[in-house]
Amino acid sequence: MIQADNVRILRPAWRERKYRMDERIAAQLPKWRDQIKHLIEQHGDSAFEKVTVSQIYGGLRGVTTIVSDISYVDPEAGIRLRGYTIKELLELLPKAEGTEIPMAGGLYYLLLVGELPTFEDAMIVENTWHDRSTLPSYLLDIINAMPRDTHPMILFSQSIMALQRDSVFSRRYQEGMHKEDYWEATLEDSLNLTAKLPSIAALIYNHLYREGELTSPSEVLDWSANFAHMIGKGNDLEYHDLCRLFFIIHSDHEGANASAHTARLVNSTLADVYYACSAGLNALAGPLHGLANQACLKWLLGVYNHFNGLPTKEQLKTYAEKQLKKGHVIPGYGHAVLRTTDARFTAQRDFALEHLPEDEIFQLVERVYEVVPDILMATGKVKNPWPNVDAINGTLQYHYGVKEFEFYTVLFGMSRIMGFTAGLVWDRAIGKPIERPKSITTKRLSDFVESEQHQ
Repeated sequence: MIQADNVRILRPAWRERKYRMDERIAAQLPKWRDQIKHLIEQHGDSAFEKVTVSQIYGGLRGVTTIVSDISYVDPEAGIRLRGYTIKELLELLPKAEGTEIPMAGGLYYLLLVGELPTFEDAMIVENTWHDRSTLPSYLLDIINAMPRDTHPMILFSQSIMALQRDSVFSRRYQEGMHKEDYWEATLEDSLNLTAKLPSIAALIYNHLYREGELTSPSEVLDWSANFAHMIGKGNDLEYHDLCRLFFIIHSDHEGANASAHTARLVNSTLADVYYACSAGLNALAGPLHGLANQACLKWLLGVYNHFNGLPTKEQLKTYAEKQLKKGHVIPGYGHAVLRTTDARFTAQRDFALEHLPEDEIFQLVERVYEVVPDILMATGKVKNPWPNVDAINGTLQYHYGVKEFEFYTVLFGMSRIMGFTAGLVWDRAIGKPIERPKSITTKRLSDFVESEQHQ
C-alpha cells in the first residue's frame, strides 16, 4: 500500500513542476522529427515489403503499415514495451511500499517518455491521476439510465464518449491551436481520461453487479489498487497486486492490432482522444480480439464440469483431440506473431503458482499447458502451439471473485487505453497525417495478376 506520507510529500513537487513528462517529451521531438524527415526525404521511395494477393484478402495479416515505438511483439521474447520485456518491467518499474508488482503510473511514464521512471516519476503520474480522477455527475446519470442487462463494454465506450465534452484538444483546436501544439493538448486529454478509468470501470461493475454501490477512490492507494478498492476489494492485497500485474501486461501490443489501429486511425482525422479511445474499445469488444479471454475461461469451466473435476492428462488429451477433430479450436492457444509461450501468460502463471497453486481451475490451466501444445504440434497445421495471454486471464480474475465473464474485456480495455493514448500523443507529436490507404477492385487485381503471368 502506498503510504499517505509519500503522497503528501510528492504532491507539492507535482504542482511546482507540472508533470515533467511534457518537458521530457518536448526535448526529444527535434531528434525524432529530423529522423523521420530524413527517412521520408532520402528514402521515401524505398519499398520495405511486398504485399501479396493473399495478404490483401487476408486482412493485411503481417503487412507492416504502422510505425510504433511504444511497443513491439518480438516473436521469441514476447511483447516489448519501450524495448523492455515483461519480465524486465516487473523487475525494474517502481513499486509502492509493501507490494510485489509495480505501479501503473511508472509504466505510463515509460510509455509516454520512453525512459525508465524513478519512484518519484511514477508517483507524480499517480498523483496526477488522483487529482483528475473525479467523475462528472452526469456520467452516473447516464450509467444509471441504462438497463442492467447492457453489456459492460457498451457502458465503457459510452462513458468515454460522454467525457468528450471536456476535451482540451477539441476546445483548443476550435480556438486555432498551432499544429505543433497538438501533442500537448492530446497529452492533457490522455491524462484526464486515464485518470478516470478505474472509477469508470468500478462504476460500471457496481451498477451491473453490486446494486449500484458507490465507493470513492482511496487517498492512499495507487491507480490499479484503487479499482480493486472501489469494487469492494479494498482489503484483498493479493488482488491489488493482480490488478497491477493485469494492467501492466495488457497495456499495449504493437500499434497495428485491431483496437490500437482503430484508435490511431480515428485520431489521425484529428478527432480527439475520447473519440479515438471509444472507437478502439469498440474494436476490442469483438470475439476475435478482447472477448477471447472470456471464451477461454468458459472452455476451461466446460472441461472441468464435463469431468466433474480435474481430468487426468490422458482424459484431457483424448478430450482435446476429439475437439480438434470436430473442427473446434482450443481457446487461448496460438498467436499470429509469437513463436513461444506468451510472456504475459508466464507472468500470470508465476503469480498463480505463488498465490493460488491449489485452485483447481488453475491446475487445469497447467494441465492444458502440459498436454495441448504437443497435440497441436502433431497436427502439422499450427505454427505456434503455445498459450497466449487469454489462456489464463480469466482464471485469475475468477479465483479472486470477479466471476462476471463479460466484464473481463473492460479490464482489458482499461489497461489498453494506456497504450492507445501513449501512441496518440506521439502520433500528434511527430505530425502523422490522416490515414488513407488505397483500395482496389477484384477485377483490377485479377488483371494485374494475369499481366504479371504473361511477362
